[in-house]
Amino acid sequence: MAITFGTDGWRAVISDEFTFANVRHVAQAIAEKTLADVATAGRDRKPTVVVGFDTRFLSDRYAMAMAEVLAGNGITVWLTQSDAPTPVTSYAIVDKQADAGVMITASHNPPRYNGIKLKAAFGGSASPADCKEVERRIAGNLAAGREPLLLESDVALGEGLITRFNPLPAYEAQVRRLVNFDAIRSAHLNVAVDAMYGTGRIYLRKLLEEAGCAVTELRGEMNPGFNGIHPEPIARHLQPLIDEMAAAHYHIGLATDGDADRIGAVDPTGRFIDPHRIMALIVEYLVQSRGQRGSVVKTVSSTQMLNRLAARYNLPIHETPVGFNHICDYMRKEAVLLGGEESGGISVLGHIPEGDGLLMGLLLTEMVAVRGKSLVELLGELTDAPDVGPFAYARTDQPVRPFNKSELVAGLMAAPPTTLAGVRVAHINNMDGVKYILEDNGWLLIRPSGTEPVLRIYAESHDDAAVALLLSEGAALATSQIDRLYAANGTRAVTLTR
Repeated sequence: MAITFGTDGWRAVISDEFTFANVRHVAQAIAEKTLADVATAGRDRKPTVVVGFDTRFLSDRYAMAMAEVLAGNGITVWLTQSDAPTPVTSYAIVDKQADAGVMITASHNPPRYNGIKLKAAFGGSASPADCKEVERRIAGNLAAGREPLLLESDVALGEGLITRFNPLPAYEAQVRRLVNFDAIRSAHLNVAVDAMYGTGRIYLRKLLEEAGCAVTELRGEMNPGFNGIHPEPIARHLQPLIDEMAAAHYHIGLATDGDADRIGAVDPTGRFIDPHRIMALIVEYLVQSRGQRGSVVKTVSSTQMLNRLAARYNLPIHETPVGFNHICDYMRKEAVLLGGEESGGISVLGHIPEGDGLLMGLLLTEMVAVRGKSLVELLGELTDAPDVGPFAYARTDQPVRPFNKSELVAGLMAAPPTTLAGVRVAHINNMDGVKYILEDNGWLLIRPSGTEPVLRIYAESHDDAAVALLLSEGAALATSQIDRLYAANGTRAVTLTR
């Protein structure tokens, strides 16, 4: 079995491929790479690694297994004292001036999965090259029959090679530099927070309460199976928050995913506000109300509203493949006002290059407080502006058997349609999957997931009917092409919803 890192780390089914033995092999490879990096840099000291973990089944024990192997290789480990959000763990890497970080999480994936995210010293995702090096070391150790080195936790704790710590104080200090807590406090807001049983539990509630909000937290108890839901903050998984918002008086509803690096929101009427709208609102707020400037970085699956806002304010804009590591590259080399992806991973100027659902929730709350308007009003003003809106978007996810992504892309590129939903195709982008950009500024993207056996089809247009038609035509294109790929092996694809 090969352990490979996808869009943001390695993920696998618990007790199938995600086992203690495999976690230790990954830990050994990370230890070897960290030791080599420190030696190459000429740093004459013991390397340090921060380790955090989420609320999934056995995550705390997997984290300790990771820490024991790192300690067994002579690496000093800072291990969070309890489950912690990915952005909080990532900021701790910077705060502790560590050489690397590891987060035990499968993020938004279904409960049967767990995973490992590898973080660099700057607090963002490790580069694809670094992940490939870890993969090579894992494969080499397995082929040679080399077992991981480890130091039992009680010994490592006694010797100071493993230290348990609370990452919240340092993170809160950072957030207070980026968010106007006083402005929020003056507005006396009522906020509903849906932790989705993930690591955002307690953290976002505490921070909002520190800012003077009255907070109702939903699904904040420990539930390693997430009560059977996918901890992804999208409309179909947020019915409890939607119902709560419609039943009582709240100014804003906020939701974070399994490891709290993604954000979703619900307005006071119970309408879901997706990350596309969140990103557009925050860009407009940062420029108009704070006077900030910088480039805008978005993934290929994100809204054209960001392009229009960048044009309105004369801001540079960059489009990247899906995966926050690509946004991270820009945040490390230039002043990025906002970098974000369709899935809800967003960061802003002055923060680490890491998606942060907690920070985005606080910024949305600040925006509502400062503007003195609801999300309904703010969104209406934004999307009614002729240079930004109108906007409609949807995504469908279809489970499929494995296939070769590059062959799918090549097949779709070989015979592109000239029109989609009755509109001429103006341009085709194969940066990540195949994206058809239409003359009316709408678009359709067909892209296999980098973390799950799922084909994703995305569409944006001027209204819901046009989006539905684009998704239907996209499903037809994808089904036809995947059937061709499977036919070569004597199998058929799962038929996509049309």
